[in-house]
Amino acid sequence: MSSKHPLLNKNLVLLILCQGLFLTNNVTFIAINGLVGLSLAPVSWMATLPVMGYVVGGAFSTSIVAKTQNHFGRKISFQLGLLVAVLSALLCAYAAFSKNFWLLVAGTFIAGYYSANGQLYRFAAAELTELSQRDKAVSWVLAGGLLGAVTGPNLASWTRDLFSTAFLGAYLTLAIVAVIGILVMQLIHFPEEFKTQHALSDGRPLKSILRQPIFMVAVIGASLGYGVMNLLMAGTPLAMQICGLPFSDTALVLEWHVIGMFAPGFFTGALIQRFGPLKIMGVGVTLNFICILIALTGTDLHQFLIALFLLGVGWNFLFTGSTSLAMGAYKPNERDKAQASINFFVFATMAFTSFGSGALITSQGWTILNWGSLIPVMITAAGLIWLAGNNKKRPIA
Repeated sequence: MSSKHPLLNKNLVLLILCQGLFLTNNVTFIAINGLVGLSLAPVSWMATLPVMGYVVGGAFSTSIVAKTQNHFGRKISFQLGLLVAVLSALLCAYAAFSKNFWLLVAGTFIAGYYSANGQLYRFAAAELTELSQRDKAVSWVLAGGLLGAVTGPNLASWTRDLFSTAFLGAYLTLAIVAVIGILVMQLIHFPEEFKTQHALSDGRPLKSILRQPIFMVAVIGASLGYGVMNLLMAGTPLAMQICGLPFSDTALVLEWHVIGMFAPGFFTGALIQRFGPLKIMGVGVTLNFICILIALTGTDLHQFLIALFLLGVGWNFLFTGSTSLAMGAYKPNERDKAQASINFFVFATMAFTSFGSGALITSQGWTILNWGSLIPVMITAAGLIWLAGNNKKRPIA
């Protein structure tokens, strides 16, 4: 690996592109699944079940993905995930065409396997550069989500009426995006030393890893940070439709939300290296508080736009900081089970918030949804304060 360019090498750049393609899938699913679900669901409160299916599928897939990563290595496991993305997008397209709600839920559940793979791109990034650059590598790969920020919402908007069935074109386009991902992944070389050939039982028991204060707070930051983001983002398309705003406005809000999620990736790693993960995560929590306060002031376009943008930036600081924090809490031979456990908690939280988002929006409204979001934000803040106090004599930064 060149000492002149220790961070941005060919493999890392290609992985950044894969992250962008992954987020194109992810953001498009969030943008359309609730709306397609609302049009097909037997009752309105079930509208976000297709979104919930996506994250529940991811939660169920974490252990399977850990085993395939362990057995086949990064590249083959990632390509299997992309192949599932092709098949699940086609299944969702057929479900929309045949107006089969439960088949749509099944399709998004299967797509969760791809999501569980894509969530590991950020960890793989740390393996493609020098140890001193791993925080920057993680944040740069997350920044690749900017491609999804621009492409995802616009893809949903452009292809909404491509066929007589709304959003059928979006699902078909996602299948093509996943094929491109397979081709790009084929060009990436993952170092042999990071292909774990040991059994998943090697190293400390998972309980011992989970009991570490650093790992506990990393899990809280990642899962609740994602949970708050998902609770508000999944509910936004439904809330804006209920408020009478056109889908073009929804696409604009989601675009700027995802820009907020990933644009900071170009400098979050440097901030973590300078100030430490806890302080950066603290900024993320503060931004979440501000987002909710703005969302509570009204339901005009500018309020949705500003609130969701700040929500995205807050998520980036929390999630990148949590990833950095977690990487210092496990050994190389504990990698797969530690990363799988983090992703399981993330997906489990997202599953709960996906369902809760649809149920609260359709029954209680946008205001109650935002008040409820304060609970996980306060829990995360408490976890950071506790860990900071617990490490006064030995800073983790």
